[in-house]
Amino acid sequence: MKTENTPVSNPASCCGTTPPTATPPVALGAGGQHFRIATMDCSAEESEIRRALEPIAGIRSLGFQLGARTLRIEASEDAYPLALQAIRKAGFDPQPAAGTAAQAGDHAGHDHDHDHDHSHEHSDGHGFGGGATRLVAALLLAVGAEAVSFFAPDVMAWKLAGMAVAALAIALAGLDIYKKGMAALLRGKLNINALMSVAVTGAFLIGQWPEAAMVMALYAIAELIEAKAVDRARNAIKGLLDMTPEEALMQGADGSWAATPVAAVPLGAVVRIRPGERVPLDGVVTLGHSALNQAPITGESIPVDKEPGDAVFAGTINETGEIEVRVTAAAGNTTLARIIHAVEQAQGSRAPTQRFVDRFAAVYTPAVFAIAVAVAVLMPLLAGLTWQESLYKALVLLVIACPCALVISTPVTVVSGLSAAARRGILIKGGTYLEQARLIKAVALDKTGTITEGKPQLVDWRAWGDADATLAAQLAANMASRSDHPVSKAIAAGLPAEAADVQAFKALPGRGVEGAIGGRQLVLGNHRLIHERGLCGAELEAELARHEQQGRTVTLLADDVRVLALFAVADTIKQTSRLAIADLKGLGVTPVMLTGDNAATAQAIAAQAGIDDARGDLLPEAKLEAIQEMQQRYGVTGMTGDGINDAPALAQADIGFAMGGAGADTAMEAADVVIMNDNLERVAETVRLSKRTHAILWQNISLALGIKGIFLVMAVFGTATMWMAVFADMGASLLVVGNGLRLLRRQRN
Repeated sequence: MKTENTPVSNPASCCGTTPPTATPPVALGAGGQHFRIATMDCSAEESEIRRALEPIAGIRSLGFQLGARTLRIEASEDAYPLALQAIRKAGFDPQPAAGTAAQAGDHAGHDHDHDHDHSHEHSDGHGFGGGATRLVAALLLAVGAEAVSFFAPDVMAWKLAGMAVAALAIALAGLDIYKKGMAALLRGKLNINALMSVAVTGAFLIGQWPEAAMVMALYAIAELIEAKAVDRARNAIKGLLDMTPEEALMQGADGSWAATPVAAVPLGAVVRIRPGERVPLDGVVTLGHSALNQAPITGESIPVDKEPGDAVFAGTINETGEIEVRVTAAAGNTTLARIIHAVEQAQGSRAPTQRFVDRFAAVYTPAVFAIAVAVAVLMPLLAGLTWQESLYKALVLLVIACPCALVISTPVTVVSGLSAAARRGILIKGGTYLEQARLIKAVALDKTGTITEGKPQLVDWRAWGDADATLAAQLAANMASRSDHPVSKAIAAGLPAEAADVQAFKALPGRGVEGAIGGRQLVLGNHRLIHERGLCGAELEAELARHEQQGRTVTLLADDVRVLALFAVADTIKQTSRLAIADLKGLGVTPVMLTGDNAATAQAIAAQAGIDDARGDLLPEAKLEAIQEMQQRYGVTGMTGDGINDAPALAQADIGFAMGGAGADTAMEAADVVIMNDNLERVAETVRLSKRTHAILWQNISLALGIKGIFLVMAVFGTATMWMAVFADMGASLLVVGNGLRLLRRQRN
């Protein structure tokens, strides 16, 4: 299967403004080791750590929480020492986060538990609140410095007072930036912190101290807002875990019921769920009937009927009746927890556009720095400017050189897209597949369970000749009820009848069953059985051919002398399949059916679904060859299947879609995109989301580069000030963040 091997995460904000939390977080909600890095709170540091870890083999995924300054690493045992060494070599000091597997030495990691990641809550309470207060104070001091500069008499005492106020504002807003900027310069690195440190210090020294204070305060405030916005996108899917209750009503060994923390409920225990309550853990209904809202898992809010034997999922809502459920998954291994873990891993991989932006930013910043140096040195010689004027222009260029809006433009969009898809029951395994889905030109569709229900149903029946229809239905229903064959079950379910005693009942392998009811010898079997008994005639043969051309399986009821009735069973098409096929065609995607069923059945189902190209009698190897042929003919090709039987074709396809992943563990491993319910419409929705994501990505990149380009020209040839430069940087960053977050709000029902 295609995988994203780059163990990276999505950059977030751009500068060190989010203060440390008062208490290190306890867990980040996924396996692996968790570390607190005090000097990591923005994309500058995240990008450096990502680049440092990229060459290390064995790292499966990274999870950054910038607001809490924490990093989760999932890796093989021998990769952890190498990863920590690389992080330290990059100038950071990773420390085990309190109470995590890293501190305990549990390299194997730990699962989601009910007390999932609250790191962002810590950050909100301590980081954002305390940080906002400090930065507002810095902004007020910067305004005070501006007021002193504008209104106070032009004497040394007032100038010194104004400089002191400005210096205090800079210290409050930018002390962390200065620390990291100096550390970067000492290591010979030119990062965002270094640029801002040089720009603000230079402005202060050439007498622009009010502007230097205001620039640092505004910049820091903007970066804090961006950090919280990106954390919001990353943590959007985790809010689903809040839907699981903290306690479950569990049955004890003595039969009594007691409220028990979900983390303490063992496998096999029975829990009771009343109407209106949420299901605490995955399980199977053992008693009662109800309807459940499964929106957290499948994205579908229409209630699904549940009865004994049906699976239920943690976080879903019991709407109508009281049910008892036998627990099948521990709190840390529920379907919902595994979905969130998979989304976190997807967020830890870079999309193609993000890799391009990172490469571009690595060139952009030193290039603009070089232009700034050239302006400072050459402008006095070539344009007749004073050294102070040219130095000021160079400092403005340094602010413009910060690639904040550019760096943040892609990850916030991709992460929002992944989270929005997961909320709709579409689990996309990484940004690469989110971006590539828009390129799909053809989709191969498995028939059974994807286009059809996957459950045979009685679709037509009739008495034959002058046989009594009511009696024939009674006899057939009782004969069929004794068999466990899927076709017999469909007949029995479609013919409600009074029970009658079937004597001398036995199976006829490959043909049907026989038995006696009321002393009358009967057979219920296929065309071959009736033909062998010499009971077929031309008229019956024509009727059987008519049904078989429609892809139906025909079973006949006969006694010793004649056929009494025939029953047509078929795997019926899903109600959503026709709409889904039409939707795909509307997007310019060609649907092709690939099935192991006979060609007649394939053509019949394809005609009902609106598919023009249907191929039957295909073994798994033939499906793989069909995918290869489609790739040559159409280009980028998707494949939908159950993730198990269709594994070769899923692996060959450019993007594999596994249907009904909520009920199959293997499906979550087999495909690039997992549709958590069995609604084929989600495939078209994925393509549509991919197109929208791609459009927003390039809107953001164009916006960020356009604004930077305009102010770059203005700084060199016009009258751009540091105020204007920082407002441009702030505005562009906040615009691309807001634009990217739109994906969380725009959801098609």
